[in-house]
Amino acid sequence: MWTIEEIQDDPILREKEFPVCRDHIFLGHAAVCPLPASVSKAIQSYAFDCQFGDQEEVAMRLNTETRKLAGKVLGVASEEIALVGPTSLGLSFVASGFSWNKNDHILVYQDDYPSNVYPWMALAKRGVEVRFLNVSAPGRIRPSDILEQIEEKTRMVALASCHFLSGYRIEVDAIGKILHERGIAFCLDAIQTIGAFPTPLEHVDFMAADAHKWMLGPCAAGLFMVKQHMQPVLQPSTFGWHNVDCPEFVAHEDIILQKDARRYEAGSHNSMGIVGLHASLKMMDSVGVEAIAQDLLKKRNFLCEGLLAKGLEVIHPEVPQANASGIVTFSKEGTNMAVMHQTLKEKGILTSLRTDRSGLQYIRLSPHFYNTMDELSRMLAAL
Repeated sequence: MWTIEEIQDDPILREKEFPVCRDHIFLGHAAVCPLPASVSKAIQSYAFDCQFGDQEEVAMRLNTETRKLAGKVLGVASEEIALVGPTSLGLSFVASGFSWNKNDHILVYQDDYPSNVYPWMALAKRGVEVRFLNVSAPGRIRPSDILEQIEEKTRMVALASCHFLSGYRIEVDAIGKILHERGIAFCLDAIQTIGAFPTPLEHVDFMAADAHKWMLGPCAAGLFMVKQHMQPVLQPSTFGWHNVDCPEFVAHEDIILQKDARRYEAGSHNSMGIVGLHASLKMMDSVGVEAIAQDLLKKRNFLCEGLLAKGLEVIHPEVPQANASGIVTFSKEGTNMAVMHQTLKEKGILTSLRTDRSGLQYIRLSPHFYNTMDELSRMLAAL
């Protein structure tokens, strides 16, 4: 496969591999990505083969391969990977299956993306106290904030690896160490970093991430990680022919779960999605997430400088490299950001319009490795 430099320097190759580039400057990967040609072709090929036989049998061999490839990309054992669709579903599995006691506390960030808020809020019905983090700026969650706000009754902390609006990337490893030293479980919504930045999972117990953002994969084809030591603790909340032992499809008297993370895969898989996920993971593995991260940091610096030079207000324009991401979000007082967003769209520049709790609107930019510096310059010129 090609390198990032080869993609960016060869317009013909770039448009072949990333067809969206033919007509648009796509800067919305923190929302829902366009599919690369290789991912689209893998899905098309699978769909064609499904015309001539058992569609599940055609894809079954890929399930094991995809878990192994995901484990390699994430740096965890393949036995800790379940092929569970949306991020919301994986996080809800943790909320519903964890061994909660009445009056346990969970610490979350209320201004995180709702998928990582609502599953925890729903625990209040089970007597779990949901505590909201206090932070100094949008998404800026530091290890010291966690250390100051966990309590004796805190059983779990559930955070996003990167804030969806501000782009602030948390120090996953440092926070995980703090929690594990105190016997507190750590659940991570990693959809905004997997495929874009190395995401250390050594001190993370649970992780969920769908493929449709930085992994450049299809929707509802996500990864759900449960560390081996937590699999006996996290009980499945759904049951079916796949996660419970049933030789020859005969239901037995006892429920005997699969011995690894497959215990969270209750029934038939989203085979078409997994085919696309496998293709996208192959791309990530070949290009290298570390190389992607360095490219995104360079683009972030370029965008921040350009936006500030135009008098626009950027969220967290200067943060340590460990907290920087591929997301750059900006606004301008007195400017209708929805109109600006639409104007860019009419010029073929696709961004994301987002709103904070106070109602203030922003434009969020999230380029990927195949975007060029020329595209970013054209976007800045169009503002």
